[in-house]
Amino acid sequence: MRTSDFDFVLPKGLIAQEPLKKRFASKMMVLDRKNKTIEHKHFYNIIDYLQEGDVLVRNNTKVIPARIFGTKEETGAHVEVLLLKQIQDEKWECLTGNARVIKLGTEITFSDTLKGTCVEVKEEGIRIIKFESDGVFLEELSKIGEMPLPPYIKKKLANDENYQTVYAKYNGSSAAPTAGLHFNDELIEQIKNKGITIVDVTLHIGLGTFKPVKVDDVKKHKMHTEEFIMNEETARILNTAKEEGRRIIAVGTTSTRVLETVMNKYNKFIATHEESDIFIYPGYKFKAIDCLITNFHLPKSTLLMLISAFAGKEYILDSYNEAVKEKYRFFSFGDSMFIK
Repeated sequence: MRTSDFDFVLPKGLIAQEPLKKRFASKMMVLDRKNKTIEHKHFYNIIDYLQEGDVLVRNNTKVIPARIFGTKEETGAHVEVLLLKQIQDEKWECLTGNARVIKLGTEITFSDTLKGTCVEVKEEGIRIIKFESDGVFLEELSKIGEMPLPPYIKKKLANDENYQTVYAKYNGSSAAPTAGLHFNDELIEQIKNKGITIVDVTLHIGLGTFKPVKVDDVKKHKMHTEEFIMNEETARILNTAKEEGRRIIAVGTTSTRVLETVMNKYNKFIATHEESDIFIYPGYKFKAIDCLITNFHLPKSTLLMLISAFAGKEYILDSYNEAVKEKYRFFSFGDSMFIK
């Protein structure tokens, strides 16, 4: 299986640069895996495809202003750092824009009240940086950090909240779980009123989700680990739904990865706080989810591979070509897909 098997032609003009004013107004392509049909709807129509008794699983991670800029103390060289994952209270795994200038022991000044020292050098531009701040670290970060928008978004955010889900709760992500951006509070209430149970898991998105696949042989790609949490109440609700044959619907690929990781490891849902490096591509047998809400993903990405595993590669690529033809908006601020 080759990475090139998951390529498609995407005009740059279809890459969404900003969210719609009304989150729920995005287009929604509906795929029926059994009948191999394609429908064109809007996201507010999701209510018509959800059934009483369904369990909707969201990722309630919150994006932190994880992109920070500093200067190397010895030379004054400019340094860009993207925080990926908290290792300890003051230590973070970071992706560096100009890694060659950040060596073991390099000291970086980010502001008058925030400094960092490289305490470990890893591959692919990753460094472990120990931070020192005069106050609470996340408060310092909120003063100087920028929201870590993907490089394909060139337009500055009018409001940082546009890159958060309305149910974001726990700080820790360096990217948004973008399938959740289509929900607003009113739509969530309508879903609950229809008899659908909503539960949350937490996966702090880091390099594992958005790292590009650079090898030609898909199976040689190495996923980085990401921290996730499933609590007892969520595990109980999901296990009951499985026992009763009710549908489990994942909001996004990150929720999917949590659910499949837990089910693969324990053959049931349990309360756990651990890390996942699960890599889902065609040939994988899903154990946890029945339906998936997702966005339109980058060519040759692990996310495109995941949904290809769920619905079938040729069917997905056909639907993507249809999306291009119908001028759907792609990627983080783009349109949505419901796969049933």
